[in-house]
Amino acid sequence: MAWNFGQRMPSDTGAADRRAGRGATDAAPAGGGGRDESRAGRDESRAGRDESTAGRDESTAERDDRNLAELLQELRVAGLGVQVLFGFLLSLPFTNRFTTLSHAQRQLYIGCLMLAALATALLLGPVAYHRLVFRQHQKERLVQAANAMAIGGLATVGLAVSAAVLLVTGYVDRGVPAILLTVVTVALFGGLWFVLPLAHRRQPDE
Repeated sequence: MAWNFGQRMPSDTGAADRRAGRGATDAAPAGGGGRDESRAGRDESRAGRDESTAGRDESTAERDDRNLAELLQELRVAGLGVQVLFGFLLSLPFTNRFTTLSHAQRQLYIGCLMLAALATALLLGPVAYHRLVFRQHQKERLVQAANAMAIGGLATVGLAVSAAVLLVTGYVDRGVPAILLTVVTVALFGGLWFVLPLAHRRQPDE
């Protein structure tokens, strides 16, 4: 009887080990469920950050960086146009027909040239400002000054182009047609660049 009892001991021990193994296996999914819940929590947190970014929930520094990048991109486009106009005006005195201009037309040319030079200075001013205050923690002040210079530069560009239209049309066909074309040009620039944006500014998107 003692021998039989001794032979059953390993069997009982193995069964206990198997039961313990099944218990550990059953407990494993519970741990996996915890990892799944943690992963789901991270996904929800990431989704919340994405929604916050989409809603422009940004810090002051991030907003200033974005505004400055957008402004510099706009100035790059506007600056290219005024540089072409400025180069054209600079080349006019060296043409043969420039000597045939009347005194009034030469005065108009000088005014147009000065407007183009002023527009160039205003549109390139934010770039120089940014270089001189680099790493001086003045980004918000830089954005405000650059915005003012950009608006002034656009207004000056419109006046310079209108003056150039008056100069050319007055040379080709003096009289009422030149004046009418210049008035239309001024109205076009003023309407598209200032009146239309200001009208929409008072009507925010829903």
